[in-house]
Amino acid sequence: MSPMSRYRGWMPTRMLRDGAIRPTEHARWSGVERLFARHERDRRIMADLLATIPHRGLDRPVLLGVDDRSHEVYVSDGHHRALALKQLEVARFRFEWCWLRAHRVEVGRLPFPYHLLGLDPPA
Repeated sequence: MSPMSRYRGWMPTRMLRDGAIRPTEHARWSGVERLFARHERDRRIMADLLATIPHRGLDRPVLLGVDDRSHEVYVSDGHHRALALKQLEVARFRFEWCWLRAHRVEVGRLPFPYHLLGLDPPA
């Protein structure tokens, strides 16, 4: 991988849970589920993802954001994809990552800091 390219990796889907990789706009994944269930557009997106992921996988990786102060990990982009992966109980998912800095977002070009989630880096 070139030092100028985005880091892409694989993450166990079981890490998409409260206390590990959290959603950005809600304290809990159950809040995301309730929100998506209330809106027709979100229900359509979820139905499409639930139908296509088992056959095609993800078209785009989920973007994870790491807060540079607290070191908490969030889904920065891809909440629908993440929820569909959880519901389908997919073993792992492809991701990219970024640092969430105080005044900017910085693309992750080095390997993801797996230790923040209590995981060993992939071999």
